[in-house]
Amino acid sequence: MKNQFSTIGIVGAGAMGRGIAQIAAQAGSRVLLLDMQPDAAESARQSIQAQWQRLLEKGRISSEQMTHWASQLQPAAAVADLASCDLVIEAIVERLDAKQALFKQLEAVVGPQAVLATNTSSLAVTAIGAALQRPERLAGFHFFNPVPLMKVVEVIGGLKTAPAVCEALAQYARQMGHTPVQAQDTPGFIVNHAGRGFGTEALRIVSEGVADFATIDRILRDQAGFKLGPFELLDLTALDVSHPVMESIYHQYYEEPRFRPSVITAQRLAGGMLGKKVGEGFYRYENGVAQIPTEPAAPEVSSIPPVWVSPRAARRAELYQLLKDLGASIETGTSPSQTAISLVAPLGFDITTVAVVERLDPARTIGIDMLIDDAATRRRVLATNPATRVDIRDAAHALFARDGKAVSVIRDSGGFVTQRVVATIVNIASDICQQQICSPRDLETAVTLGLGYPLGPLAMGDRWGPTNILEVLFNMQTVYGDPRYRPSPWLRRRGAIGLSLAHVEEH
Repeated sequence: MKNQFSTIGIVGAGAMGRGIAQIAAQAGSRVLLLDMQPDAAESARQSIQAQWQRLLEKGRISSEQMTHWASQLQPAAAVADLASCDLVIEAIVERLDAKQALFKQLEAVVGPQAVLATNTSSLAVTAIGAALQRPERLAGFHFFNPVPLMKVVEVIGGLKTAPAVCEALAQYARQMGHTPVQAQDTPGFIVNHAGRGFGTEALRIVSEGVADFATIDRILRDQAGFKLGPFELLDLTALDVSHPVMESIYHQYYEEPRFRPSVITAQRLAGGMLGKKVGEGFYRYENGVAQIPTEPAAPEVSSIPPVWVSPRAARRAELYQLLKDLGASIETGTSPSQTAISLVAPLGFDITTVAVVERLDPARTIGIDMLIDDAATRRRVLATNPATRVDIRDAAHALFARDGKAVSVIRDSGGFVTQRVVATIVNIASDICQQQICSPRDLETAVTLGLGYPLGPLAMGDRWGPTNILEVLFNMQTVYGDPRYRPSPWLRRRGAIGLSLAHVEEH
């Protein structure tokens, strides 16, 4: 089978179809663009040409390139016009019946060697191909919006797809300037599956009253390095897109607890608070700018009590050094004095549990999240328990803000914020590998390119320690009693014996 497709058809002239048509023409293919709505294909062609015109004006392409690309792109009037195509990519509505009906029509007109591809993001490729006489020539070819900028494409083989079809599509993706990743035909494929942890766990944190939307966004940007917080991201993608995806993957996996959606997004979707595009979501928008509440200043206190650090604290040596750098008076006895702040730094446990287990006075006990090295973050996160005194909370806040680093103080939470979200992301990614949905390398590539995470999820686990992530999950499962937090066998086994999650030797 040819790796280069000289003539391709694209059915669907929406944003996705336009984007694919643009990069296909730029890759040297003759492109026939078809849409069932009158004039939609011509309108899309004009829109693509306008994009090229802007590139020309910015000096990024030559007039010869633009003229050549424009000559390669033509509207088509009917399915029969696609008979000469080597490849036809479908980018229509996400309905199984509609896609099956279209591919039946296409199969009747294209040549025997032509490849058929669906851009579906949520439907099974196998199910779409079940209506075909030759399902072996159908594969998933899933791009992301905006297509010219989002440089990853998922290539998905159904149960009957011929391997050569996937190989040809992967090669063609490279000719388009994109990076192909190979995925099994499972709900959400790679990117939408791996992306389940970020938003759903943040929503659970909000639902427990731990912190508000803006605080959680600040913590995940400043501590873990995400470009956008989960609620900023949900506002950008819009809940009429995001919430149905949450529900779809949850139900397709037969109510797997790791993917459980939230009543918060369901209610906001019903109320029309969709996000930035309507001016109101988790934030309110004025002229497209989010109106984010001002972060409260660190409290001013007359004096700060001495600090006693739990012997079980994570990164205990680093925590002692930090306290010294901040000028704290440090107690080193086996137990805290009656006036000291009892500082704990658990992984996965809440502050209440630690205070009870370690027999500390909960009124003077406060926690700090030390999963990530303090030097590598732009924010510290403290957590109170229900009995923590206000003066103890304020003194700890003032102490940890002494050097000017931002400090967030949240209510009790097993795993604070960063631990919970990062561990959930790593755990879901590990289970993708356990299920052999894709290779660890393709997973990392897909997530960094498709979701813009600062690291691939397996690399996150490696950086902050598979054993630590495993401890967070085990302890969260104890605190919440929720199978959502059960560790994937991939993470449990590799973490237990100290193997890398991302770098896997083939056997």
